[in-house]
Amino acid sequence: MTGSVGPSAGVAAGPSAWPSGGLAGCRTEFPALSVKVDGRPVVFLDGPGGTQVPRRVIDRVTRYLTSENANTHGPFATSQATDRALDEARRAMAGFLGATPDEIAFGQNMTTLNFALARAIGRRLGPGDEILITDLDHEANRAPWLALEEKGVTVRAVRVDSQTCTLDLADLRSKLSTKTRVVAVSGASNAVGTVTDVKLVAALARDAALAADSALAAPGADVIVVVDAVHLAPHRPIDARDLGCDFLLCSAYKFFGPHVGVLYGRREAFGRLETYKVPPQSDAVPYRIETGTLMHEGIAGVTAAVEFMAGLGGVATIDRYEHGLAEWLRGELATIPGLTIYGPPPGHPRTPTISFRLEGWRPADLAEALAAEGVFAWAGDFYAATLLRRLGLADSGGLLRLGLAPYNTPAEMEQVAWLLRRLASRR
Repeated sequence: MTGSVGPSAGVAAGPSAWPSGGLAGCRTEFPALSVKVDGRPVVFLDGPGGTQVPRRVIDRVTRYLTSENANTHGPFATSQATDRALDEARRAMAGFLGATPDEIAFGQNMTTLNFALARAIGRRLGPGDEILITDLDHEANRAPWLALEEKGVTVRAVRVDSQTCTLDLADLRSKLSTKTRVVAVSGASNAVGTVTDVKLVAALARDAALAADSALAAPGADVIVVVDAVHLAPHRPIDARDLGCDFLLCSAYKFFGPHVGVLYGRREAFGRLETYKVPPQSDAVPYRIETGTLMHEGIAGVTAAVEFMAGLGGVATIDRYEHGLAEWLRGELATIPGLTIYGPPPGHPRTPTISFRLEGWRPADLAEALAAEGVFAWAGDFYAATLLRRLGLADSGGLLRLGLAPYNTPAEMEQVAWLLRRLASRR
């Protein structure tokens, strides 16, 4: 392959940084990496929409379905095994998010859990109360709160700086008040990779609302802070208590697990949450928000996914490796004529997500051209529809998004840069 020299010669924290067999050992865990298109290996850069799954997660799901499958709280062996599997998953996610097991709830997905959360919080809200959302967020952290406008709640949106793709903190400060009851913010933008300082947002919210009164808030903390950590969790270590949030949501399928949603709720806030549920369902935390029978096999797989990341050295190790690859690729793409990258400025925290436009190409057409070469990537608005409107890209197809994961390699980055350079020359 011709083209520029790739990152393999000098990427920071490259393959040699991986424990237990290096990057090759990591890749062998993923059966999907054997997929080929026209006889050529596939490059999976669709991670922000859902990562590939390691063998140990697949095996754990299979083991549950073949030898542990039952409903909960029964006196027989398979039911007791199910109870243990759920308890293990709560412990695993508690460690992952800096929580305790009784602060971890599971659900169908983040969106469904967030609608249930918003609806429960909304039972105590009405005219005169305000909720802040942001224009940087995925619609899953906007729509559930906008739905509460039917109760007379005022929902206000914090602007995004369209030049830097970062949250306008001055606008946030101006919109916080003693009327603010909820602040819903994303930890990282799934569309452009911007990492938001959630700890600062939470602190600003607390300071601005000291005179308010909320039965859900902790003593001295008068606003509920809800964090969408779906795009943050695969790439940055999270300590929910240190962040100062009351609730935090993520999705296991974004970090090598099955399609399961996860909700962290600070115990005090969770305990006061008035959820909608059937009468027989336990009112104890965290079960009060878990309506119906859960996806037990998927939850068992969550434990294996967390264990897999721990075996790689944890999220911080993953982040260092991904960051090196992304920095190299971003630098290469920036030299391609007609290619414009959208995201935060140099030095601002960001995930290994690279979104761009290429002159002469609609993003969907570019995604198809890459797919024909075995490079899998997403195009569109990625459900961050408001952000794409603010960037003026909604009516022209949005963005092409490349999302890196630890199973990606320096050679793949070289291949993608070469392909995009070649495609740019066609138009």
